[in-house]
Amino acid sequence: MNIVLNNPALYVVDYPSVGAIEVIDKRRARGAFLEGEAAIRFRRELLDAMERHDDEEEELDFDLNLDGFDALLTQPAIYQ
Repeated sequence: MNIVLNNPALYVVDYPSVGAIEVIDKRRARGAFLEGEAAIRFRRELLDAMERHDDEEEELDFDLNLDGFDALLTQPAIYQ
C-alpha cells in the first residue's frame, strides 16, 4: 500500500500487489476501488497531471481527471 496523494481535494492509495488503486474525492465525499484498465488509466492520468504541475506550491486541479471517473466514484466516504 502506497499513499500517492493526499491533498484537500483528493486522497489516492495504490495497492501494487493487487493491481488496484483507491480514489477518494474529498470534496464530494465519494470514492472507488479501481482495478484493471480503470486503475491503469487513472494512474497514467495522475502521473501526467503531477508531471505538468511539478511546482509543489501550485495546487493541482483534478477536476478534469476525475470527470472521466465520476461515474465510478459511488461509494460514500465516511470520516471518523
